[in-house]
Amino acid sequence: MMKRSIKGAVFFLLLFLFSACKSRKQQTKDPGDKPGVGTIHITVDESFRPVMEEQIRVYELSYPGAHIIASYKPEADCFKDFFRDSANRLVIVTRGLTDKEDRYMLDSLYYRPGWDKIATDAIVVLVNSKSNDTLFSQERLRQQLQGKQGREQQIVFDGLNATSTVRFIRDSILKGAAFDTTVVRAARNSSEVINFVAENENAIGLVGISWIGNPEDSAQLQLLKKVKIAYVQCSACEDSPYVKPMQESILTRRYPLVRGLYYIIKENYFGLGSDFVNFLKYERGQLIFRRAYLGPVMDFNIRNVKINEKLN
Repeated sequence: MMKRSIKGAVFFLLLFLFSACKSRKQQTKDPGDKPGVGTIHITVDESFRPVMEEQIRVYELSYPGAHIIASYKPEADCFKDFFRDSANRLVIVTRGLTDKEDRYMLDSLYYRPGWDKIATDAIVVLVNSKSNDTLFSQERLRQQLQGKQGREQQIVFDGLNATSTVRFIRDSILKGAAFDTTVVRAARNSSEVINFVAENENAIGLVGISWIGNPEDSAQLQLLKKVKIAYVQCSACEDSPYVKPMQESILTRRYPLVRGLYYIIKENYFGLGSDFVNFLKYERGQLIFRRAYLGPVMDFNIRNVKINEKLN
């Protein structure tokens, strides 16, 4: 009798665990959500708002049944949404998951989120249109950010704590050292950075290139009447030239202030989120990144081919 009771208890325990796992897996899928159809919420690093708005616009025009609701936030808030908000399925940020974050998501979801690089971006140094001070080295930026030289110039970021631009400059230029907060100023977003530099002759601004680097965008051309894109020294190049953040210099890394753009998705089936990621990764999405003057990860080199055979 006792053996039967134990067997019964084990059976119901296994049934409960199977049901719980099945329920957890089902929660990841939104009813009616499939490639090109449904609604998803995503969070995007605010540095990439112009190009991602264009990506979403073109995708939704191609698939009228799809609705991608994007929130544009500092990078740290994007990760908070990804880890804590069950409705958020996808983030577009400037790094992938760390090993610790990957293990946390595996323990939470019972599968690993997918992530990969989809484009290459650059941090642009902006000065006022009236300024003739357009040559910067990484050492000069480091000295000014620490208040050791050029203290008459204010340096403005899209925030001081949680943004990808701040993290990049702290890691790549300052190597972990602190900003001098008496010379560094925080704006709420990239648009405010550009406006501040446009209105202050001694200001230096740091923004992602998708806000200001597209010469085919009429709105950005109007902004370039108020601000200038500065040159940054390529210390790894022969003769150490000063280089502008053009598409070729970004892809070849002659322009030194370069970072990646990544997607991270928690979707363990092929749904709307996965389909949008494929759109970003392959030809149509990559062409949009290219037209926005980011560096695509696909190779679009065109080669001349001679065809000798004649067709009847």
